[in-house]
Amino acid sequence: MRRSHVTTVSLLVALALAACTNAKDVLEPSAITPPATSTPAAPGSTAVTIPAPSAAAPATTTAGASATTTTPLTSAQSAAILSKTRLQIAPIVGASVEAATPLTAELQTRARQRGITLAGSADQTATHVLKGYFSAISEGKDTTVIYVWDVYDPAGNRLHRINGQMKAPSVNSGAGAGADSWKGVSPATMQAIADQTIDQFAAFLGGKAG
Repeated sequence: MRRSHVTTVSLLVALALAACTNAKDVLEPSAITPPATSTPAAPGSTAVTIPAPSAAAPATTTAGASATTTTPLTSAQSAAILSKTRLQIAPIVGASVEAATPLTAELQTRARQRGITLAGSADQTATHVLKGYFSAISEGKDTTVIYVWDVYDPAGNRLHRINGQMKAPSVNSGAGAGADSWKGVSPATMQAIADQTIDQFAAFLGGKAG
């Protein structure tokens, strides 16, 4: 009976070892599963690297945009623009005849110096019309001239406005308020306003063209 018992035990041990061997064979396919699940990671990694080339694209477009920067007008270009301008000066509003006379004369002189052609009141070829509005205020020994210029195209559309004021000692100590204030305005003051007006008009033409 001992031999049969030993034999039985040996058979049980052999069966147990065989069972372990079969279990090991069953687990081996599951060990292959991780490589199978890791394969989708490869496409994922390539998808991450795709945006890298596209990130470089904006750099080329930015460089292209900076290459198209505008350059300032040369003196020759500005002179060409002014030479094509024909300026018509409308009657001055608000200023006395004594004050408007030196103003108008200096506007013509300054315009010629800047290469701008003046058009007469009946000239139909004017490219711009300049209308001025003036007032004078006396305060103590000084008189301030306030001016506004509107620039129009031939169709009557306002294109630009020039305004300012100039304060200078009164040439007539008896100048008072209202219309008498113009008696205190010197021709030099009106000539200075004319120079500033034409210079600002020329600057407007250059800036608009640029």
